[in-house]
Amino acid sequence: MTAITQNLPWFIKDLGISIIGKECYTSLVENLHVGDVKCLKYSLSKGLGIGIVVGGSVMKVPQVLLIVNARSARGLSLPAYVLETLSYAITLAYSFRHQFPFSTYGENLFLTLQNTLITLLIIHYAPARSLTRSRSKPQKLAFASLATLGALLTLYTLPTPTLSLLQLTTLPLSLFSKLPQIRQNYRAQSTGQLSAVAVLAQIAGCLARLFTTATEVGDTLVSAGFALALVLNIVLGAQMWMYWSDGVGIGADDKGKHRELPDEFELRDVKDKSYAAAAAATSWDAQPQIHQPIATRAFSSSATSNITSTSDNTPATHRVSTPPPRTPSSAGGRKWARKVD
Repeated sequence: MTAITQNLPWFIKDLGISIIGKECYTSLVENLHVGDVKCLKYSLSKGLGIGIVVGGSVMKVPQVLLIVNARSARGLSLPAYVLETLSYAITLAYSFRHQFPFSTYGENLFLTLQNTLITLLIIHYAPARSLTRSRSKPQKLAFASLATLGALLTLYTLPTPTLSLLQLTTLPLSLFSKLPQIRQNYRAQSTGQLSAVAVLAQIAGCLARLFTTATEVGDTLVSAGFALALVLNIVLGAQMWMYWSDGVGIGADDKGKHRELPDEFELRDVKDKSYAAAAAATSWDAQPQIHQPIATRAFSSSATSNITSTSDNTPATHRVSTPPPRTPSSAGGRKWARKVD
């Protein structure tokens, strides 16, 4: 067997050496020394790292497709995605500046790009009334795009010591990026358009990243960030499982035990509509009687008059005057008119 493994084509040999190094390639592939624990762990870490990078390139694609197909981002928290995108971008810049192997952080590049797209989709499909009056939807999209480019440029030009301090902030960023989404899921008793595939992929990715970071890098800051992200993603996964019976993205049925609450955009939209309806009703009730049509005003005054004059000047209450029937003598063109004393 070693006679075959030691004479593999040059392109296979070069590829293997570029991935696991010459020492481990010689030990594991050429000499078939499967008892080399150190090289086995290193090779497993490299394989997981490459798999994570490839998986990260499409991890958020199901989430993007859910939003586009439904033409709605209901159930997704905008602050959560903004903070998560910033955390991915900081880790990407920090790892690149410290020249870590690309297999240990490459997925952050793809996740940053995909999260940026999801953030813009959330703004695009937000209800019109949820946007501030000072900015329209295209203005908000343009502002978000410019802010993203500015943040990436700033991270690229920052000195290394400053990036190390920013890497510390990824721990609270990871915490606060998940808490708004967890809170919104709990309030709505539903996960809305949140993709189960993306959540499960993030859990598996964090588990693999803990192993690859400990094996190849050994950076405590990076490991702590992945550990916290793993815990919070497990919470999201538990919510997906708990609310799955109520229908993901559908809400409760007519007999449902849980009533789905609208997200922050829809709540604000309902409030605006309620205030507008109340204001319209108040303004109509406050209008003076003179604004009513003449026929309506005449009927109302005659129907609600409490006292009418009679021949003996005796007041009659709660009677409505009606015209007498017309006689032939009055047909000569003289019309009946109500006598007013």
